[in-house]
Amino acid sequence: MATPVRIAVISGSLRSGSYNSRLASFVSARVAGDDVTVDEISLRELDLPMYDEDLEKQGLPAPVADLKRRMIAADALLIASPEYNGSMSGALKNAIDWATRPNEGETALQCFRGKVGGLLAASPGKLGGIRGLRHLRVVLSSIGLLVVPNEFGLAGAHEAFDDAGNLKDGNAANAAVSVGEAVVKTARALKDA
Repeated sequence: MATPVRIAVISGSLRSGSYNSRLASFVSARVAGDDVTVDEISLRELDLPMYDEDLEKQGLPAPVADLKRRMIAADALLIASPEYNGSMSGALKNAIDWATRPNEGETALQCFRGKVGGLLAASPGKLGGIRGLRHLRVVLSSIGLLVVPNEFGLAGAHEAFDDAGNLKDGNAANAAVSVGEAVVKTARALKDA
């Protein structure tokens, strides 16, 4: 049996029926298996407060503590981010900001350092949200996440899924899943090193 890997899957969208959430679920379902555990984290369900240092001084809010616990338990992160004005969503940036905040008993940036990340995007537009991934990659790399080189942007996302949530185009499906597979392979290699 291969070395087990646990992946935290996060969609940066809060919208019900989000294309990014659908893409993240599609990829995570294809990489999950006996030796790969997936934890899909819904930012919508967590309902994180906006980062506020005054609030932090009162102790981490329960949703933040839950987010951090789940991210720390993971070996890797698979993140699907909508593109908002050429960058990542505010909800995703807020989650990242909270996850970087130190908590008693944790090492610095424990949600990110020594972990592997993969990036996905989905958009109705022709570029598939890929422009926003550049900013996300810079932010995540600066806080210690090893982001795999390949990434995937799903163009025409409003027409890309069938009723079962699968990608209709085989090439797009393979490209999306390849990001998840690269995350698993790299995370496993780091654990085996």
